[in-house]
Amino acid sequence: MTHAPLRLTLDGDALVANWRWLDARSGAAACGAAVKADGYGLGAAEVTRRLAEAGCRDFFVATWAEAEEILPLLAEGASLSILHGVAEEDLAQAAGSRARPVLNTPRQVARWKEAAPGRPCDLMIDTGIGRLGLSPGEAGSGLLDGLVVDTVMSHLACADEDRAMNAAQRDAFAAAAGTLRARRLSLANSAGICLGRDYAFGLTRPGLALYGGVPRREAEGHVRQVARVEAQVVQRKRLPAGATVGYNATFTAAAACDIAILNIGYADGYLRGFSGRGSALHGEAVLPVAGRVSMDLTAVLADAAPGLREGDWVELVYDLPAASAQSGLSQYELLTTLGRRHARTWR
Repeated sequence: MTHAPLRLTLDGDALVANWRWLDARSGAAACGAAVKADGYGLGAAEVTRRLAEAGCRDFFVATWAEAEEILPLLAEGASLSILHGVAEEDLAQAAGSRARPVLNTPRQVARWKEAAPGRPCDLMIDTGIGRLGLSPGEAGSGLLDGLVVDTVMSHLACADEDRAMNAAQRDAFAAAAGTLRARRLSLANSAGICLGRDYAFGLTRPGLALYGGVPRREAEGHVRQVARVEAQVVQRKRLPAGATVGYNATFTAAAACDIAILNIGYADGYLRGFSGRGSALHGEAVLPVAGRVSMDLTAVLADAAPGLREGDWVELVYDLPAASAQSGLSQYELLTTLGRRHARTWR
């Protein structure tokens, strides 16, 4: 087996525990799982398999290309929704699939009626986020007559903040969806679940919190870290006072110090936002990033770990809230940019 100097250790028990907390927080509503973007970078197939075994029955991806990997993993009675709807190029696959498109535009509605009459679909209504979705006026215009609608959805724009827009969107969604015939209604993402059961309706769609992200203070202490990132030391060296590290010499040693060069960089998802801000751990020792993160390498100050040697491993601080605060990157970016050079291991 080819040696990989990067390791991504994924905690399946934490993933399931996070889903179960979100499920309980959803009250009487079913709790689904967004597994788009390859399970937020952690591997959609493994995420789906574990959550399905835990009892999750509703899954969401962005495109039909993503659906191909997920559908064979779903038992009878489980569902998969394609959030970006159905383009002309998708029709051959979509018309014969048990996955459902989430129809977002009048053209998608017309396309589905013609290509798959009587086949179930989902709908997205834009209640204020200004992205995908039919307007409430379009949804109530008769455009949808003849459709068999399973789930009507909308998406919260500011659920991670305490904003009046949250309640306004909830009320607008309830009003618009109340005029439609559908089996279920769905509004809340991870942060929306934290807002309370008034936002849960019949189905919730968590993403970030499944994977260890903390979308709001209500989730603190309940959501567990899923992904741990480790990198191997390529070199340890002694720098004299006044020496610089990395591109553009943004770090200058105030005194003689040791640094360790790690086999990780922005090509691996350890992005430049960690430059001079991130840190690694070797046992109890904290090793701050020195200078700029480059494509394949990152330097850390190593005096706190005198036993650290070439070939040893360190863990990057990648608890999502902490890493987000260190780097200025969103918790979503931290997950979805993790590169393919990591050897992924589920435990």
